[in-house]
Amino acid sequence: MARSYELEASVRDRVGKGAARALRREQKIPAVIYGEGKAALPIALPAKEVTLKLHAGGFLTTVATIAVAGEKIRVIPRDFQLDPVRDTLVHIDFLRVGRDSHVTVEVPVHFENEANSPGLKRGGVLNIVAHTLTLDCPADAIPEAITVDLAGLEIGDSVHLSAVKLPANTHAIVHGDEPTIATIAAPAVLPEEPAAAAAEPAKG
Repeated sequence: MARSYELEASVRDRVGKGAARALRREQKIPAVIYGEGKAALPIALPAKEVTLKLHAGGFLTTVATIAVAGEKIRVIPRDFQLDPVRDTLVHIDFLRVGRDSHVTVEVPVHFENEANSPGLKRGGVLNIVAHTLTLDCPADAIPEAITVDLAGLEIGDSVHLSAVKLPANTHAIVHGDEPTIATIAAPAVLPEEPAAAAAEPAKG
């Protein structure tokens, strides 16, 4: 599970594009907290601190605490927008989470034991079909990644979701047939070098 963190925020008394631009000039990021049947709460966050959290990794899978107006609210980021030109944060949506809340998150898939895969050792190629999995899991037990063991896999073998061990009280959200996570593909066969052309007869 990714490490939690806390941010100090202030309540926004004005909303709209003009107010948001004014906040960003003050080095603050407009955001909103919603969920749990409560009214949406518009807030402003310090741009430097929240940008550091964004680039630290796991931003959308880490539960945070926002201290605002004398209250500490547990949240998870659900979405954020970046400026299309400058690539800077312009807005964040947070979802309130309770102690027993479940959340839906995108978690990366990592692979291990490549050296113990006979297929890869013989020149096979790891073809990753699913780089992430959509999981329903407890808010306080979000995995940083799901690990797939490649030990023993031969060329032509596939890893399906059913072979992947998920944490307790966690299940993958899939649509349709069971997804394939990865395959061990045969190596590309390089074309043979054409035979050397026969030497031309000497001209008399």
